Amino acid sequence: MTFKTNLSIVDGNMAKLFGTNGIRGVFGENFTLGFASEITLSLANFFKKGPILIGYDGRDSSIIISKIICSSLNSAGLDCAIAGLVPTPCLQFATKKLGYNGGIMITASHNPPQYNGIKPTAKDGVEISRKDELKVEAIFFKKKWKINPKNFGKTKREEKAIRTYLDGIKTQVDTKKIKSKKFRIVIDLGNGAQAITAPRLCHDLGCEVITINEEINGSFPGRGSEPTPENLQDLSNKVVKTKADLGIAFDGDGDRSIFCDNNGKILTGDRSALLISKFILNKNPKSKLITTINSTSGIEDIAEKTNSQVLRTKVGSVEVSREMIATKAMIGFEENGGFMYGKHNQVRDGAMTMALALDLLAHSNKNMSEELELLPSSFTTKGKIECSKQEARKIIQTLMKENQKKDTTDGIKIIFDKSNWVMIRPSGTEPIIRIYAESDSIEKLHDLFAKYMSKIKSILGR
Repeated sequence: MTFKTNLSIVDGNMAKLFGTNGIRGVFGENFTLGFASEITLSLANFFKKGPILIGYDGRDSSIIISKIICSSLNSAGLDCAIAGLVPTPCLQFATKKLGYNGGIMITASHNPPQYNGIKPTAKDGVEISRKDELKVEAIFFKKKWKINPKNFGKTKREEKAIRTYLDGIKTQVDTKKIKSKKFRIVIDLGNGAQAITAPRLCHDLGCEVITINEEINGSFPGRGSEPTPENLQDLSNKVVKTKADLGIAFDGDGDRSIFCDNNGKILTGDRSALLISKFILNKNPKSKLITTINSTSGIEDIAEKTNSQVLRTKVGSVEVSREMIATKAMIGFEENGGFMYGKHNQVRDGAMTMALALDLLAHSNKNMSEELELLPSSFTTKGKIECSKQEARKIIQTLMKENQKKDTTDGIKIIFDKSNWVMIRPSGTEPIIRIYAESDSIEKLHDLFAKYMSKIKSILGR
């Protein structure tokens, strides 16, 4: 079969199936049941033994894909267990905590409803590494899977995943202090998988919970599967109207969270990451923090005050997670609202991030907007333009001629000074190119972003 996806460069090799975060495609077109079976057989040969934990999001195709995945694992002689409809970080944490040899999450994260995909998890509860992705692909393309007709594996139900996940989160925060504050919070669940766990966690923490888009629906009718400033106006309005302490919006599979402060202001993922990182580092000085090349430069200012170290990676949660494990880092984050707390699990986790925000507020004598005013001043924005892989290469090659300092760790980052930069990279999951920018003033940011958006469109028009 032909599987069309954006390609990612890994250690000089070309990954053909795995993108920035797992494998994704349009269900029934380039992500078929046949493909799901074959990639699962490849994963079975990679894992070698079970049991493997299976979870899925609320997309219409997820349940049927889960049946194919379980039967394929069983045919290869591996036992598996169904956790059912859960957020991705729940599946990952349960894989580690309950002693599974690996996990497979069926999800396309924030992609539109017609997509689906998988995120394989190693037994340590973290997505498999880039090198291991290439090993799985090598097995897939050889198509010499080991089938064990004399000893089929078995499928059972895993009932402990959700409770294990929620209990794990609560051990990382001061539950007694949070409960004493009786916070009122608004949660925009985006018709996604955190509807299973986030409201329950909030009730466990003694919060008054107001929900938006709480019905799980694979079509994501409320505001789409990706929380963006443009589609979170209902959250903002509800926070203001109900005088809530905090608002939170999750993406489709619940591993990312976007915050809204008590005044109804929607935060970028960078700003919320700075806020929570400052809170954690003040309690844990001299720590390591991992973030991506396209996240805010403000984190170095915060880390410096606690003698902590910042290390940067390519874009992608897998890059950050695996570097956290290698360096025993306390914190990891991406600019898109993906935050990782090493004491819990080295993966993006929207509910864990929400609990940390509540812990921060519980120990502060300030509200969220007042806490935000204490952060380093920076302004960020991002955008995207549809283009092919070939066009993306042309854009980057042309921008390499710019007479500025450049970083080519991932795409191209053009650096004017510490606080002012623009970065362009092809998406690993969609046929688009992404543009990021940061500046020390909103006016300079608008000018910088407009200038490079115009340049990119001009290059595409040649």
